[in-house]
Amino acid sequence: MLRAPFAGAARGVRRATHAHGAGESGLGKLIELHAVNSAGDMMITIALASTVFFSVPTDQARGRVALYLAVTMAPFTLLAPVIGPLLDRIPHGRRAAMAGSMLTRALLALMMSDAVASGGLELYPAALGVLVASKAYGVVRSAVVPRLLPPRIALVKANSRVTLGGLLATGVAAPLGAGLHQLGPAYPLYGACAVFAFGTYLSLSLPHKVDSAKGEARARLTADGPVRQPARRRKAGRRPRPGLRTVGSSVLHGLQANGSLRMLSGFLTFFLAFLLRVHPLGGLSPAFSLGVVAIAAGAGNALGTAIGALLRSRGPEKMIALVLTAALGTTIVAAVLYSAFFVVVVAAVAGISQALGKQSLDALIQRDVPEEVRTSAFARSETLLQMCWVVGGAIGILLPLNGVVGMSVAAGFLALGAATAVRGLLTAARRGSPHPRVA
Repeated sequence: MLRAPFAGAARGVRRATHAHGAGESGLGKLIELHAVNSAGDMMITIALASTVFFSVPTDQARGRVALYLAVTMAPFTLLAPVIGPLLDRIPHGRRAAMAGSMLTRALLALMMSDAVASGGLELYPAALGVLVASKAYGVVRSAVVPRLLPPRIALVKANSRVTLGGLLATGVAAPLGAGLHQLGPAYPLYGACAVFAFGTYLSLSLPHKVDSAKGEARARLTADGPVRQPARRRKAGRRPRPGLRTVGSSVLHGLQANGSLRMLSGFLTFFLAFLLRVHPLGGLSPAFSLGVVAIAAGAGNALGTAIGALLRSRGPEKMIALVLTAALGTTIVAAVLYSAFFVVVVAAVAGISQALGKQSLDALIQRDVPEEVRTSAFARSETLLQMCWVVGGAIGILLPLNGVVGMSVAAGFLALGAATAVRGLLTAARRGSPHPRVA
């Protein structure tokens, strides 16, 4: 009797993830794998946050988070550009790479379980390993999605479904991780170890076509210029290899805009975490204030993902320009009329904008980047966006804890992104796609 509700829920999840041909193509398995990945990452986040942030006074917490950034995020900015090119070299081992990422995090979670209670320095190298493994999974996942597209689902919708699966799993894992933390600081890490061990099995169960590299090449931020080596190219009978800057301005401007939105996400994560401990929302405790903002950001991200899944992938340039302008306008208003209400609004709008902006960027890459380098282009763009998140987070930890100053700085780098990208995006939208759309 007790198993019936769980079995029914499992069947419902399987029907949802495998709908519209996703089961036959293998996309359904990837959605489930990404849900497991997101759940495991959330449990590790809860364990680290309780040790690095919540267990000590604000001044000490700021120092610990600064140390965390120095020991984990700073090396990651050096390693991130290497992840994409390295994974480009193993296109036949994508399932093994994803399984390796899961297994690595399972082992590191066990290693951190001994140090999480004390918050010792040995915790930070392990946290760096978890971060690198997580981002490596994200890069490979972006490259895998085009290989598993069902005939009836466009890439932007497929990515929306994968992302939505991850968000729902995060929402389930957050209270579960918090409950495990009540048993002891190491228990969320034990849970993460079990989740990632299951993810290792799911990675290896993906279809074999995930490892196929037929028709693929490596994308570059710049192209092999025919001016530099025309003779050698002509002798070899090879065309110049396309790069992200040579497939039309839409992709480049889309990357610039999404970089600004990703910086906003990293900035708000760290800045608001400290600001609300010192200056909580009116009448609320610091913990409850952080919860309200986190729920607003998560709900915004889920809403943006759902909107992207429902909309047809037309006019992605206009969509990116719209969400970047909306985020900029919201932060400007929040800086001028700073209040608890506008903090929540900024968090929600940032979540919606990031979700819709990323999905629209995916659509641009699908439309404009030639098929032989498309999967590699996803890997390169994801690595760049992760680096922007790190930069935004670093700005957030360094700023004084003043809400008006924080919103003004956020508006500043969003304005820079809008100045470099919006006009180009709208111009490209008027000109139309330089390449025929591939479904």
